Amino acid sequence: MEQSAHILVVDDHRDIRELLSKYLSKNGFRVSDADGGAKMRQILKTAAIDLIVLDVMMPGEDGLTLCRYVRENENIPVILLTALGEETDRIIGLEIGADDYLTKPFNPRELLARIKSVLRRSQSMPREAQKPDEPEELTFDDWTLYVHQRELVSPDGVTVPLSAADYRLLITFLKRPTMVLSRDQLLDLTSGRTAQIFDRSIDNQVSRLRKKIEEDPKTPKMIKTVRGGGYVFTARVTGKVEDAPFDHADEEDAS
Repeated sequence: MEQSAHILVVDDHRDIRELLSKYLSKNGFRVSDADGGAKMRQILKTAAIDLIVLDVMMPGEDGLTLCRYVRENENIPVILLTALGEETDRIIGLEIGADDYLTKPFNPRELLARIKSVLRRSQSMPREAQKPDEPEELTFDDWTLYVHQRELVSPDGVTVPLSAADYRLLITFLKRPTMVLSRDQLLDLTSGRTAQIFDRSIDNQVSRLRKKIEEDPKTPKMIKTVRGGGYVFTARVTGKVEDAPFDHADEEDAS
């Protein structure tokens, strides 16, 4: 259901961010917020966002610029918040790919209804076809992941079987090498809308993946634990990873 979706509110006004975050959380959504483009990009790297509520009138990078960035780099629905009477902004926003818009001032209930509507539409759309420039393989520490086949080959040339959960966790690490990811971030990125608060199953998933790729799982060199922080993937990754296939809808393999 869409109520478990993760919404990102981007607005430079703190009171608006707090009001919308509180209201959407009360209605069952998970919510993150950002005061501008830099924070928005940071969140997109560390969270599985299902929809962005984006204010147009912001200093620096405005909402239209950020909407264009999202359309060029992500497949995430966008609802624009526009100023009263700024018809040009609304038209340009729709032309560059916004899914809907709402004029300020607005009733939060109307925004809630539009969010649910956009999420229903986006969930009913067919999955985007693979792009011709998607990577065929990614390498790390003499290991090779053949992305489209979801096939992992060891330095010795042996194919190592990956469950759906193994693949989601590995591709999450490969897309963010050297970045410290908390357990909650990893759970969100690998489980999406099925993530449960306080779920610590990610530790078991990391342990299983270590057994497959680490020479000594008890003393890991690639997937390291960060005390109080989560985990970090330290191996050097080669190959373009931004467009690597990643599907939250995969069935979870048995442990």
